[in-house]
Amino acid sequence: MDENQKITKQEKRLLRREERSQEQIQAAKKRLARKILMWAGIFAGLGLTIYLMILLVNRPLPEIKLTTEVSADDRIKGNPNATTTLVEYSDFQCPACASYFPLVKKLLEENGDKIRFVYRHFPLPQHQNARLAANAAEAAGLQNKFWEMHDLIFENQFRWEKLSNAKASEEFTGYATQLSLNLQKFAEDLNSEELKTKVENDYLSGTASGVNSTPTFFLNGKKILQPRDYENFKNLVLDA
Repeated sequence: MDENQKITKQEKRLLRREERSQEQIQAAKKRLARKILMWAGIFAGLGLTIYLMILLVNRPLPEIKLTTEVSADDRIKGNPNATTTLVEYSDFQCPACASYFPLVKKLLEENGDKIRFVYRHFPLPQHQNARLAANAAEAAGLQNKFWEMHDLIFENQFRWEKLSNAKASEEFTGYATQLSLNLQKFAEDLNSEELKTKVENDYLSGTASGVNSTPTFFLNGKKILQPRDYENFKNLVLDA
């Protein structure tokens, strides 16, 4: 009798062990199922994200057009009768504009007979000397030296960009001296309301065309992405 009871207890222990083992197996299966569902959700979400990104990349960009036509009031270089027109909205204190300056200059030196280039001011609010630089270029323009002053301002951006307005004015007056301008007239024009209005009108025409950064280029009236390098820039313009 005692032996039978002993065997029964052993069987009960084995049975409990088997039950615990089954419970552990079921719990492990549930954990595995939850992990599979979690990773399936992650991969599904990742796949959807990639699909949406592909759609966004391949979707054609909305066409942004120039709203203000080129006129006699614009600063134009190259061939004024060319069928290809490149308009740049630029900020003299913008580092990116300074980096594109030699590309535009080279493009016009090599292909100026095929291109009508238009420079418009878009002085960004965060650049304290940008409007003053634009005024300096326009003041020189009243003495037929706009492009010469334009080049000097970009070439020497590192000299005046961090100066106070007063010191920057002295720097621009030095460029006027180099260009043999009438300094009294230059000083008067530098702060004239007429030139301030001209620069502001350029800026407003840019905002009306969706410009929000510099440089922004419009080729034959349509906004283009910033070219990667000179060859890309040249081919893009000449193919137009």
